[in-house]
Amino acid sequence: MSVLGLRTVVYYTPDLAAAKAWYSRVLEREPYFDQPFYVGYEVGGFELGLIPDAKPGEGGSVAYWGVPDAAAELRRLESLGATVREPVQDVGEGIKVAAVADPFGNSFGVIENPHFSLAKVR
Repeated sequence: MSVLGLRTVVYYTPDLAAAKAWYSRVLEREPYFDQPFYVGYEVGGFELGLIPDAKPGEGGSVAYWGVPDAAAELRRLESLGATVREPVQDVGEGIKVAAVADPFGNSFGVIENPHFSLAKVR
């Protein structure tokens, strides 16, 4: 198998300092890698990266980040300045998804998946 799973999701921003401040609040942590050309956060064994001086957009792919409660997280993201793109939807078998636009125009998805287990990841 050549595809091993999600490792990094990159979001583009015209204002790296503002994006770093916002994502530090969203993720409730500081970046582990902080350079003028790239800012990286470790999130549950995966990486969220920020790249400056690039145009964000809503037309691209959406990465869904695991959360324990999609509705509560959607409310929290809205309180931090995000705009709802997809309200919470139950997509079956107890799995719920939602997506917002971050203040820079990127889509940021959340997923509540009771079936996901890091123990299954190899």
